[in-house]
Amino acid sequence: MTIMKRTHMCGELRSENIGEEVSLNGWIAKRRNLGGLIFCDVRDKTGITQVVFNDTIPTELFERADRLRSEYVVGVRGKVVERESKNPDLPTGDIEIIADDLVIYSEAETPPIYIKDDDNVDDNLRLKYRYLDLRKKKMQDNLAFRAKLTNVTRDYFAEQGFTEVETPMLIKSTPEGARDYLVPSRVNQGRFYALPQSPQTFKQLLMVGGTDRYVQIVKCFRDEDLRADRQPEFTQIDLEMSFVDVDDVIEVQEGFMKRVFKEMKGIDIETPFPRMSWQEAMERYGSDKPDTRFGFELVDLTDLVKGCEFKVFNDAIESGGSVRGICIDGGAAEYTRKKIDKLTEAVKSYGARGMVWIKVTEEGISSSVNKFFSPEELQALADRFGAKAGDLILIISDKDRVVFDSLGFLRRHIAGELGLLDDEKINFLWVVDFPLFEYDEKEDRWSAMHHPFTSPKEEDAELLKTDPHSCHANAYDIVLNGVELGGGSIRIHDRQMQEDMFKALEMTQEEIDEKFGFLVEAFRYGTPPHGGLAYGLDRLIMLLTGEKSIREVIAFPKNQAAQCMVSEAPGIVDPAQLEELGLAITACNAEEDDE
Repeated sequence: MTIMKRTHMCGELRSENIGEEVSLNGWIAKRRNLGGLIFCDVRDKTGITQVVFNDTIPTELFERADRLRSEYVVGVRGKVVERESKNPDLPTGDIEIIADDLVIYSEAETPPIYIKDDDNVDDNLRLKYRYLDLRKKKMQDNLAFRAKLTNVTRDYFAEQGFTEVETPMLIKSTPEGARDYLVPSRVNQGRFYALPQSPQTFKQLLMVGGTDRYVQIVKCFRDEDLRADRQPEFTQIDLEMSFVDVDDVIEVQEGFMKRVFKEMKGIDIETPFPRMSWQEAMERYGSDKPDTRFGFELVDLTDLVKGCEFKVFNDAIESGGSVRGICIDGGAAEYTRKKIDKLTEAVKSYGARGMVWIKVTEEGISSSVNKFFSPEELQALADRFGAKAGDLILIISDKDRVVFDSLGFLRRHIAGELGLLDDEKINFLWVVDFPLFEYDEKEDRWSAMHHPFTSPKEEDAELLKTDPHSCHANAYDIVLNGVELGGGSIRIHDRQMQEDMFKALEMTQEEIDEKFGFLVEAFRYGTPPHGGLAYGLDRLIMLLTGEKSIREVIAFPKNQAAQCMVSEAPGIVDPAQLEELGLAITACNAEEDDE
């Protein structure tokens, strides 16, 4: 078959092309036969152009055009003319092509989903037929946006003296938090590789190796529960720098964000970004990735209600927790009892056992705890918030973590319901001074809040030996409108401090040698001070394109069950493959899958 060499993409033609003889290749988006005229919309990744076949062309060509149906793949040639009935909704709406030749490359059955941006089809169906979903203009635009952003990234970091280095995909399993994806070794039976959750140790080894500034756009893998902004395989912009402190790393990253927003969005953002301590972020916003586009800041009521008649408050305080709340401006009328009940149910998923509400009206104050507080006491609570008539106060009492998580969710959820999440605002923020350790109640042990290679702040270095859980981390997260774009830290480069860190995590020498012996050994041969950061590329693109899920900016994402709907991965493998790997399946759902 002869390929009709195209002269233009379908979305490129404009009025200035009138009179030109052009060739297009693409898919038939729509076909209409009006007797002596056949109108076809030909689509490729750039857009749509209307093509007209009239009765002046040879009969055989007209009959061939009459065979066309949606999603046929074609080549067309003809003359660009001014369109009689212009379409202001299309960039090509001022012109059309009067065809004089047509090649049908392949025919198509009726697709199971509509190929249009507003099809409103079920997500699983979109993922199953992703190759059809990708034909939509929005999806192609997202992929093109992603490609441009990776080019901008490479250009910027190359200008800053970074070397792009590929680190291994098959590494040793050193699980710290999320589960590893494991790959069995055929050559070394009974042993396993892991797919990297991060190139962390290897990029530190690159610093030991003198690379000085490293960057990589890299696939990472985590076997964890999924949600809108999580995937089992995801992409990071990963980087590391030698001979730097926090200010040096932040300066380079602010320059990167400035470049990204200018080149990708045409927006000039102001630098430097504000910085906020982790403690302040939690106490004011209930989140370590605070959204500062609106108010509803947390207010501490613990001192005001201590010793009150309401047992729920007192129990929380006596167990070392707190009582805090938020005030929703004008929320009293908007939030009925039914809506408040829904909010109460929602915060239970964050560990809260309930929620107290107070409404301030012109007639007075009403609340869910009227029988425990006098009108004067309720007024004192309202005054602590500076509440006025028409406001709604929501209060949570529990352990601090539960209180912060619950109120952090409520303030952003309610802001969304009230239309206060202004996408035109660009509020960047660095969150700094994290705790070095956090207590994991499920595991009943202390763990590193970021990872065990994060250094304590210089003023807390001695505490690592004597009171490690009081240490603050030399760490920093970059936050945009309540979403964490990336996080990093200045790393430990001193071998003794690294061993002290491992001991603070109650790791035995055997565990240290087994998991990280290669890194500790490398530190024996001269390690520069170094630090870095990693961005979630998928999440960054999601925010920049205004999408609600990273699935919209990934070509072939997994669904909520970590399955590829196109290829049906993960799948069952041949028993011979398992035997070759020295593996046997003892318990799984394989039999159910076979039925």
